[in-house]
Amino acid sequence: MQKVTFQFEQGGEVVAFAIEGEKVLDVARKANVAIDAPCSGNGSCGKCRVKLVSGKLESHPTRHISDDEYSEGWRLACESTIIDSDVVIEVPDIASAYQSRMKTADLSSPEEIEIFTKTREKIFSSGLKMKTAFSVMEVELNKPTVGDAMSDCERLARAVRDKAGVKDWIGYSYSALLELPETLRASDFHIKCVLERVANGYRVCVVKPYDTEIVPYGMAIDIGTTTVSAVIVDMLTGELKSKASSGNGQIRYGADIINRIIESTKEGGRERLKKAIVEETIVPIINHMCADINILPTDICRVVVASNTTMNHLFAGVPADSVRLEPYVPVFDWVRGIRATDLGLPVMSEANLIFAPNIGSYVGGDITAGTLSSMIWKEQGYSLFIDLGTNGEIVFGNSEFLMSCACSAGPAFEGGDISCGMRATDGAIESCTIDAETMKPTFHIIGDSGQKPVGLCGSGIIDVVEELYRCGIIDPSGKFIREGSRVHFDEVGMGRYVLAESHESETGKEISINEVDLDNFIRAKGAIFSAIKTMLKSLDFSVSAIDHVLVAGGIGSGINIENAIKIGMLPDISIEHYDYIGNSSLSGAYAMLLSHDAEWKVYELAQSMTYLELSTEPTYMDEFVAACFVPHTDKHLFPSSKVEY
Repeated sequence: MQKVTFQFEQGGEVVAFAIEGEKVLDVARKANVAIDAPCSGNGSCGKCRVKLVSGKLESHPTRHISDDEYSEGWRLACESTIIDSDVVIEVPDIASAYQSRMKTADLSSPEEIEIFTKTREKIFSSGLKMKTAFSVMEVELNKPTVGDAMSDCERLARAVRDKAGVKDWIGYSYSALLELPETLRASDFHIKCVLERVANGYRVCVVKPYDTEIVPYGMAIDIGTTTVSAVIVDMLTGELKSKASSGNGQIRYGADIINRIIESTKEGGRERLKKAIVEETIVPIINHMCADINILPTDICRVVVASNTTMNHLFAGVPADSVRLEPYVPVFDWVRGIRATDLGLPVMSEANLIFAPNIGSYVGGDITAGTLSSMIWKEQGYSLFIDLGTNGEIVFGNSEFLMSCACSAGPAFEGGDISCGMRATDGAIESCTIDAETMKPTFHIIGDSGQKPVGLCGSGIIDVVEELYRCGIIDPSGKFIREGSRVHFDEVGMGRYVLAESHESETGKEISINEVDLDNFIRAKGAIFSAIKTMLKSLDFSVSAIDHVLVAGGIGSGINIENAIKIGMLPDISIEHYDYIGNSSLSGAYAMLLSHDAEWKVYELAQSMTYLELSTEPTYMDEFVAACFVPHTDKHLFPSSKVEY
């Protein structure tokens, strides 16, 4: 057994123990040390860089670690094996920043709050009522006597029925049952209680003295593959009380859902993934929000979760392997009767956990909840709803029909498969322009204004590709065709564009984008457009039929829509017909939390929506190949991209 000490740039350390032959990445995972590994440790992404401070590891230089870097101690955690030596390993800040400082489509900015508020107003002005199952009642009970020895529960039930003017059944949560006897006698039988309307009556959820302020709270959670966002709301008024977000702790098991499903099939895999999302991600978010508004987690009486199909399964601890294997069948589309505490959430013990329903293996509750928020189900014109996150999900239709599909865009939009790519954390280049004459870039970096760049995130990649194409530096296939001070070619003729020289970057490494990166990204953007085109074609529609495009999701929050159109990622219609609608999954979950009307509307949308499995569409591959150019092989589809070759 060898001692492994993980040290962090910002201070602190974690000590773990490993047996000979274990990979450093596996040791880190067991010790809950966050090391980003988008490829889930197969050695292809090169993002799990760590530095060997002392001791020995069995490791060799790779294409991601140069000889000079290797001599300085740099290693890939997934390619380094523990041998007969204690080791001290430094984890660079960028390796773990994905979990705590990732830029997300949450409610952290006034702009996102405004979008969230407008979405709420649209939902509840559509005929859906904002009426929750919860109410607060103040009651004064007759005190028991020798001649009136009725039980406390029945005494309160009768008082509630009398005041409400009903004859319904009255039940109790376990926590209320525990509180009841002491609270009644301490408050001289004058109390307040939270009532929840249930199918056959009411349930008393909380009991407090009459002079205590009492508010039932609810929580909506958007569990994304990359990020998790949540809100706590007052269930009586709908007021947003607190908000929080973080990176999804499952990221260290792979950037994409396929790698995570594979991890879940390994011994103890489901438990590890469930722990990563519940204990390491959601519970800290809950504790942070509750501390923010000075309440207890047990004050949360209802929870709604919106997430993709795989995240639903992994969060619930349900086997997910059937999701990725033909014929691609999920274990559940929608399920009721689960309590939040069944999955380890520290809320009121009887709080119901509501899942936004899935409609297929790759279109889940985040999209059904998002479709509610998009309001395309109320429109007469034809609308396209696109959720741009780790995966690309698309819904097309109007008030008469809805069709959905999902495309495998890969991790390129999150910086995966890109040599200098990174997630949208501090130091990431998120936007860029290039001077056509000098080829000099000008960019904006996430984080401190004086910070040097660390890498390139998804929105920045879109800008760089468009600018390289506009300036004639690359051709439609992504090959470099201009020479200059910023363009370099290696010994085999592969070109790269340098955004920042080694002395200009935070890491001391050159930040550049090469032809392999461009090919990976062009295929990712091609997957998005070809999915749109295939779905439209299956309905005998053309791009010109689209009246409105609504963009949602983490990546959608930062991208330049005009540039995304020019590179052939989004349909070339007037920019005036595009709208960004924020975290539609979270706003949809929020509506479901506050309204049974909204909840059942989401179920209705899920049941009525047609799911198109692209892998079975005979024309999809042809459309995909045609879209793997900038902007497309058919330039008539993209008249706004006027570059000629």
